[in-house]
Amino acid sequence: QVHLVESGGGLVQAGGSLRLACAHSERTVRTYAVGWFRQVPGKEREFVAAINWSGSTPYYADSVKGRFTVSRDNNENVVYLQMNSLMSEDTATYYCAATTVLDRTSAMQTGSYRYWGQGTQVTVSS
Repeated sequence: QVHLVESGGGLVQAGGSLRLACAHSERTVRTYAVGWFRQVPGKEREFVAAINWSGSTPYYADSVKGRFTVSRDNNENVVYLQMNSLMSEDTATYYCAATTVLDRTSAMQTGSYRYWGQGTQVTVSS
């Protein structure tokens, strides 16, 4: 069983930054691709970013491209989402998820991911 735990959420002013972390204790997740999604009440969960197992290939939603950066440290079993220039529209619960297979198309689909964390809340005040 794979357990993913998100952290780093909080309240920040517009224009500010936060760094989310997705930690896992299973070494096998080092070979998995990891994605970040977000969701607001009443809306579908939407793709934010994803990264392949080695960290060499990131994918981003157009809405966050140039502001967010996804990275990973497989020695520390953690995947990061650095969020800069935050806007009120970025307010959501952020989830990380893991999958064994990733390409540009599957990265954006929630159904591609088998394992999910519980989420961390990000609130951006304007």
